[in-house]
Amino acid sequence: MTEDLSPAERYAAARIRAAEQATALAPFRELYDFGLDPFQIEACQALEAGKGVLVAAPTGSGKTIVGEFAVHLALAEGRKCFYTTPIKALSNQKYADLVKRYGAGKVGLLTGDNSVNAEAPVIVMTTEVLRNMLYAGSQSLVGLGYVVMDEVHYLSDRFRGAVWEEVIIHLPESVTLVSLSATVSNAEEFGDWLDTVRGDTEVIVSEHRPVPLWQHVLAGRRMYDLFEEESDHGGRGPGKREVNPDLVRLARMENQRTYNPRDRRRGKMVREADRERERRQRSRIWTPSRPEVIERLDAEGLLPAITFIFSRAGCEAAVQQCLYAGLRLNNDEARRRVREIVEERTASIPGEDLHVLGYYEWLEGLERGIAAHHAGMLPTFKEVVEELFVRGLVKAVFATETLALGINMPARSVVLEKLVKWNGEQHADITPGEYTQLTGRAGRRGIDVEGHAVVLWQRGMDPGGLAGLAGTRTYPLRSSFRPSYNMAVNLVHQFGRHRSRELLETSFAQFQADKSVVGISRQVRKNEEGLDGYRAGMTCHLGDFEEYARLRRDLKERENDLAKQGAAQRRAAAATALEKLKAGDVIHVPTGKFAGLALVLDPGLPAGRANGHRGFEHQDGPRPLVLTVERQVKRLATMDFPVPVEPLERMRIPKSFNARSPQSRRDLASALRSKAGHIVPERHRKQRAAAADDREIARLRSELRAHPCHGCDEREDHARWAERYHRLQRDTRQLERRIEGRTNTIARTFDRIVALLTELDYLRGDEVTVHGKRLARLYGELDLLASECLRDRVWEDLGPAELAACVSALVYEARQSDDAVAPKLPSGKAKAALGEMIHIWGRLDALEEELRINQAEGVGQREPDLGFAWAVYMWASGRGLDEVLREAEMPAGDFVRWCKQVIDVLGQIAAAAPRDNSTVAKNARKAVDAVLRGVVAYSSVG
Repeated sequence: MTEDLSPAERYAAARIRAAEQATALAPFRELYDFGLDPFQIEACQALEAGKGVLVAAPTGSGKTIVGEFAVHLALAEGRKCFYTTPIKALSNQKYADLVKRYGAGKVGLLTGDNSVNAEAPVIVMTTEVLRNMLYAGSQSLVGLGYVVMDEVHYLSDRFRGAVWEEVIIHLPESVTLVSLSATVSNAEEFGDWLDTVRGDTEVIVSEHRPVPLWQHVLAGRRMYDLFEEESDHGGRGPGKREVNPDLVRLARMENQRTYNPRDRRRGKMVREADRERERRQRSRIWTPSRPEVIERLDAEGLLPAITFIFSRAGCEAAVQQCLYAGLRLNNDEARRRVREIVEERTASIPGEDLHVLGYYEWLEGLERGIAAHHAGMLPTFKEVVEELFVRGLVKAVFATETLALGINMPARSVVLEKLVKWNGEQHADITPGEYTQLTGRAGRRGIDVEGHAVVLWQRGMDPGGLAGLAGTRTYPLRSSFRPSYNMAVNLVHQFGRHRSRELLETSFAQFQADKSVVGISRQVRKNEEGLDGYRAGMTCHLGDFEEYARLRRDLKERENDLAKQGAAQRRAAAATALEKLKAGDVIHVPTGKFAGLALVLDPGLPAGRANGHRGFEHQDGPRPLVLTVERQVKRLATMDFPVPVEPLERMRIPKSFNARSPQSRRDLASALRSKAGHIVPERHRKQRAAAADDREIARLRSELRAHPCHGCDEREDHARWAERYHRLQRDTRQLERRIEGRTNTIARTFDRIVALLTELDYLRGDEVTVHGKRLARLYGELDLLASECLRDRVWEDLGPAELAACVSALVYEARQSDDAVAPKLPSGKAKAALGEMIHIWGRLDALEEELRINQAEGVGQREPDLGFAWAVYMWASGRGLDEVLREAEMPAGDFVRWCKQVIDVLGQIAAAAPRDNSTVAKNARKAVDAVLRGVVAYSSVG
């Protein structure tokens, strides 16, 4: 080829090659034994050109290569690079990867409870750690050149997402930002915002999956492709993909009416042959058991596989089911290797704790190549599962969705048992974004030729809906940013109130809100043009028709109001009459399906029972239970009584009366007809309408008749135009209120927070008081409550274990609220201090309500949860793991995680507590030592 080029062309090609060799990208590419994809090269070139980058690409596509290039650039330039991740497990994994490449001397780790080589030029950390460093003005920021934000789409998270925006806004301008995101549908919008707050930012979006993903549905013994073979290209091809018609037929067949022995056809039972045919058809459709699924995947060569089960108990049960079924996925050599690795990794765990932690059952599963992975497991156990899976020694993992976040666990296949999960509030369908994130685990680059996503058939499954999930690769990034008390004092301390307000208005949340206003503003302008036309249409030559139309509206509204008042008064009179009814009263039901004579069996008041029928407390008034002359027993509502009802007669109800007995009803109804059948109820006289005597109505009618426009021949035409004008004007005002509500929303929330902090003497104008400086060092959901407890000396003279119990209330949140059971609490000073904390929270909650600081919008202080106080008190008092976990009724992984969060806040309190004659700082440090022992101390990931 080169021989065909002219000398000038060969010279130009040589110049290009030389220029490429002179870049930092050339030696970086040589570090990998595979070529870089176009999107990776484009992003790296933009970085080297001094631009920030946003890379949005599918899970498993290798976008972290761009982050690693930022590390490479920083080291080459003699500057620092911070690599941030959303979770500690991912930080640990990235730290290990970078140490392998650059050596332990150049790479550090900061995760809140781990600090390794903190002054290294490359530091891997959780995003919260970087946020805290920015607010504290840490010296570690000196010389910082690059920040990589891995999984930046996490800023949508409603609990922690604000931290990402805080970091992006507050990073020094000299720092180049590398944002790595899953594929999101509004990457350009996010990139526009980054461009606004960070300067020149290149947006690189890749929809391409380097490893094709094939979608399947497993029903009974057969694995169906989700899409028709000729229309699918592993999720990479162009054109619309058609749903497999076999699956559509399967769903239709399952939805056909099932046999019911009560069904009749032409008066006879459904024929036995029909039932047998239906049974045969249905025998092909069932949801395979978990062991059957793993055996099927093994037979098809689709292991290793991750099965996502949205329940911790479900994951553990799945492992047990596979063990009971006798599944063995490892040979003797693999079993021996597994035991060696496990014993080496768990050597530091005391022998007495192994039994408590379910070690031996866990090890048996690992030796067979089967494991669970969820947040309730001991972190050490999770790390071992991850290592064995990567080594190919565990081939089937049953995991909750937390595994889907970034951790590098390559699988050939991903199995989804159900497409519904508990989101903390209700069972909800998984979103296209979640489906993409979960199935993105299948077919990791450089390992598999193709990946497979398998969804298990469930009764009522809609193949079209599943195809929609699988075909929608993107989801929008929505900001969850909200100002907090800690954020407010830190901002005011650094920038003053005015500049802080301006900074918050640069958040992505406000950017999105302002953008949404553009369309509404356009509609307002269109409406205003329409109003001009309607105004012309209602113009009258005799006078001001707008004034005349206003009189007509006022008259109509007054008449409607009086009509509503009259109806309300009639309902109230009817309800009062119903409340006076007693069992045995004979009444006449005036309207409704059961109109006519009726005997009251139970007045339907909250008075308990009458004649064996329970009374109910109804928000919409009494609901009497009656027997009609037609022998029906029904509970009536107030709507059956538009007018007051009076007893016509009294009857005795036999004690033996049973409303469920037809004979009892027949006898009592017959007695009712005999007793009162001849009585003719009085007709309710219609009262004079209130409007007839209303002075306001008389005045408005007089003004209408006297108005010049009243005599216009085209009055009704003008009135129609006036009505359209009024409706459009009302709609326009609503739109304007929406614009007003969305503009400066973040700044308004900040103003309310500042007002509360000023009220409590944390701020005085632009000055941060001594209390405010203390609050600035307390990070967490209940930052203000912790600061108030320090100020009121609530924790003085508490022992270390008692202090740990109190601090647990600031961090712990039960997975499912159980208000019926009061948590067990330590007695004495700790119990009194916890009570005082609840009292302080009540005071803060009332102040927040007064200032319209809304917890539903993610701002404010939730109620402290005392559910972990007894467990951490026992642990800090030196009790054994077995006893603590049994008392706490909590998995070991949860216990360790909450203990580490308690330790984190205890460390903050030790740093923030007053030094003047206070025991809190000293006891907080002692409490850290008391909690950081045993299973908590040897768990490296929190």
